[in-house]
Amino acid sequence: VSEAYQSLWVASHGTLQELLGGEQALLEAVPGRERQAFRYRLAVLYLRYLGLLRRFDAIYDQMVQPQKRLLVRRLLDSVAGRVLELKDELVRVDLCETHCLEHVLQDLMLTPADLEVPIPKYFQLEQSSVVKERQQKLAEILSRMEVTQESPPGMPRTQAVILVQTMERARQGRLRAAFMREIRREEDRDRKVWEDTGPKFSQDEAAVVIQKVWKGHVQRRRTQQDRRAEMEFIGMLPASSQAEHLGILQKATLWEENRRALQKEMEEEFQAAKVKARETVAETEGPIMKEAMREQIRQWFIECRAVTGRFPDYPDESLGGSCVIFADKTPEQVKMELEMPQESKMKAKETSKEKDQERKKRKENKVKKREVDTELKVLPSKFIPGITAGHQEYTNMWENRNESKHPSQSFDPEILRKEKQKELEVEIRVQVDELMRQELKNLRLAVDREDERPLKTPKKPAKKTGKKKKKEKDLTSDRSLDSLYEELVVSGLLKKSDRVALKDYVGDCLYLGSTLMLANKLPMPSLFDVRQNMALYGVLRLGSADIHSLAPLIRSILLVGPSGTGKKMLVHAVCTETGANLFDLSPGNLKNKYLGKSAAQMMMHMVFKVARLLQPSVIWIGDAEKTFYRKIPKEESRMDPKRIKKDLGKAMRLLGPGDRVMLIGTTGRPQLAEMRGLCQLYQRILFVPRPDYNSRYVLWRHLIEARTQVTPSLDLSALARVSDGYTAGYIRKATQVVLTDRRLLLLPRWPLGASEFLGQLAKLDPVYYEEEETLKDWYFKTPLAKKNMKVSKEQLQAEEAKLAKEKKKK
Repeated sequence: VSEAYQSLWVASHGTLQELLGGEQALLEAVPGRERQAFRYRLAVLYLRYLGLLRRFDAIYDQMVQPQKRLLVRRLLDSVAGRVLELKDELVRVDLCETHCLEHVLQDLMLTPADLEVPIPKYFQLEQSSVVKERQQKLAEILSRMEVTQESPPGMPRTQAVILVQTMERARQGRLRAAFMREIRREEDRDRKVWEDTGPKFSQDEAAVVIQKVWKGHVQRRRTQQDRRAEMEFIGMLPASSQAEHLGILQKATLWEENRRALQKEMEEEFQAAKVKARETVAETEGPIMKEAMREQIRQWFIECRAVTGRFPDYPDESLGGSCVIFADKTPEQVKMELEMPQESKMKAKETSKEKDQERKKRKENKVKKREVDTELKVLPSKFIPGITAGHQEYTNMWENRNESKHPSQSFDPEILRKEKQKELEVEIRVQVDELMRQELKNLRLAVDREDERPLKTPKKPAKKTGKKKKKEKDLTSDRSLDSLYEELVVSGLLKKSDRVALKDYVGDCLYLGSTLMLANKLPMPSLFDVRQNMALYGVLRLGSADIHSLAPLIRSILLVGPSGTGKKMLVHAVCTETGANLFDLSPGNLKNKYLGKSAAQMMMHMVFKVARLLQPSVIWIGDAEKTFYRKIPKEESRMDPKRIKKDLGKAMRLLGPGDRVMLIGTTGRPQLAEMRGLCQLYQRILFVPRPDYNSRYVLWRHLIEARTQVTPSLDLSALARVSDGYTAGYIRKATQVVLTDRRLLLLPRWPLGASEFLGQLAKLDPVYYEEEETLKDWYFKTPLAKKNMKVSKEQLQAEEAKLAKEKKKK
């Protein structure tokens, strides 16, 4: 198994080298008329980085060697950050949150499953202990609240038992009566058949009739078995050997758990070896290293005096101390660098800045003149240097390493010794600098009889003048974090999130998106696209502090869609995947809580303070349109839903890179809110539509297979077609009502049919066409959709102009 992951690591670095070679081409500006070609190159790079992310996640999860895992972890985070940057670039080029990449998949010979954004497994594995502690703490506070609350007067125990017994006897009596009624009907039917018998057959004729019926039955059963085997072979039906498949999966998961346990053992051994290596290097090589540094610095003193006629100034700590001396430079070069006036440097910088500004202005003027041919260019990446450094470390250290020397996948002591040598060298250099500064002072007094020369500390470059961010006042400086946490739990603002995985949000991708785009129609996202966007915008950013600090900053997301489409489920899924705290600031939850302006301000301060200190955190606002009502309804005027609007905007602006706090709003009626305020607060607006045919088919199959096996008697295609207009929540309700425990027991005698689900769906109200159209009209008025419509109009006008010119020529 270790060899398999080693070969996967080698192949991943081969792919990584190809991708790094193609990164430079994207930095070159491309005219706007080549938008489609530029988008295609971006999409190819995005899909290939997604594949790399999937590989590095598998390697980091199952590789045992601790030193390799450190490098894989850095590469995993850097590749994940690069995926987020490319997603941001795709949005900027497409002017849409949904990207139709079917033709790119076809060209790269990939499947729709390769579009799935992998969530690194270490998000949950490394946070498991912290999440358990928080859950225990939350459960303790909630249990205390239940004890303090007065329980309503209940029924005595004996009376309750008698009531249950009587109801159970009545149920059994009804079942027994129905059973006896069915027996009597069968007896009457048999008596009538016996009385109405026709002419009697002879013994031979009766035997022939029985043989015919039996042979026909056997042949029909064989035909059904052959047809099912053929359909299973071509993948149109699930395999009947599901138990064997589950057994294989259980063995695979057990093997993975064993390797994770082995990882912990190797990591503990590696940490212990680190301490020992540090001690041994310090004892054996420390004094030699210290004496060598002092001799080298003394030699530099002598060479400088021979060249300049006096002892040099010792480099300041801010310049690196003796690191400047150990660089490959002559004493004259070091002296010139130390004595070079800082003003000339600043002037050179200022002149270069002025020249750069003039060049930028010229370029901007040229771009403004060419409105049609606007240039497209990818912004510089913050993760490419880390990826390049990681790949370079692999080629230098691990590419040509002989793996047969370490069959147990333990750490490499030689590499560990070199690392500790570098760490020790930095520590010793600081000590040697202090000693040699004193020695230099003594040499000046003894040889040149010169007192201490004032050191010229380098001037700090002038800071850029601009608007300074106001620091937030700590209104709760006298309170502990535990007290704030408990108050938020007691008031109901901090809640326990439901345990839901993001993969449970089932849906299929859109297969006709490119066709719609060719017809100049903006395709609506599928449930698969919504799940991918939540993985990119929410999970990957909140799951890792290293990714969040360098990735494009996204503070807030707004989910817009009719009720039952799974908006709240997505919020809980983000909390589950990242181990985040869930704060509920919905207007309905804030009713009669923290009334007044100062109290609301204190509430927002406490929420955001606890959210920052206990990262990652998700702040959820259900019915987000109420915070930005155009006109507050009379029945909601007492609730005052707009009272947190001002403080919420201020608190969100204070969030920066590294603050793993995300605001997620959900709404089904955005048309009631002010468009400008809503779009200013929420950076990403995701439309969550009702499921299309593909998603409904996958959803029906997933929900039914969770309870029982799908048989040929159940027509899933018909179910998916008839359930058009119903949301995923309504489909889930219908399956829960139909697939009861009693119904599952009757499946061998009474196969499941589509008509049973239709009866339950008929009791629910679907999402009507007019409701979805109003939501689509509102979505098309958002800033990103407006830009998309504008660009598409310009493209249409350009195409019409070309056609008109061709007609004139003809």
